[in-house]
Amino acid sequence: MKKMKDLPIQDRPREKIARKGVAALSDSELIEAIIGRGTKGKDVRALSKEICGLIQEHRHEVRYQELETLEGIGPTKASQIAACFELGRRYCGKEGTDVKITRPEDILPLVSSLRGKRQEHFIAITLNGAGAVLGNRIITVGLLNHSLVHPREVFADAITDRAASIICVHNHPSGSLEPSQQDIAITAQLKEAGALLGINLIDHLIVTTGGHLSMRERGLL
Repeated sequence: MKKMKDLPIQDRPREKIARKGVAALSDSELIEAIIGRGTKGKDVRALSKEICGLIQEHRHEVRYQELETLEGIGPTKASQIAACFELGRRYCGKEGTDVKITRPEDILPLVSSLRGKRQEHFIAITLNGAGAVLGNRIITVGLLNHSLVHPREVFADAITDRAASIICVHNHPSGSLEPSQQDIAITAQLKEAGALLGINLIDHLIVTTGGHLSMRERGLL
């Protein structure tokens, strides 16, 4: 692999962005453009290739702590890449995007930031009749129970969005994917409330650092 200094100027990532646009770059070239330079013992191109491999392995779950484990990645470069991912996450889940939900896995990129949270976060994602995302909102932060997760709060924005359905997601900081009795009871309560409002509860997902569980697929919805 040629080092960055050996590439013709017009083939370097930042120059390619200026000439052809950011979409013309490979994943590795995008990383090169973000971090700018390598380290004393590792060229930016070799370093970017390693980072790209980590990102491809973890997909939407790559975190600062994982990036920092790579040789040659210090706090500055890890922060730059983590910040780019967070910016992308914030906008990919915004109202008005064309994200379409057809299976539980389609939701995961919208809630990937939940996996590392130390408190339980409960999120409601509203969908239109075609299954496209209308909104993605945090309803509560803290322990899950009937008083904190009330149908009134969950469905208020869904009504405003004129949503046809919703999907609820919460994380388990403990790492366990097994639904608690509270999780099952809340799901049943929200399903009943949604039926009365004409806004179906399609699924309720539990996410952890190790995976996810769909209440519908488990037969609990």
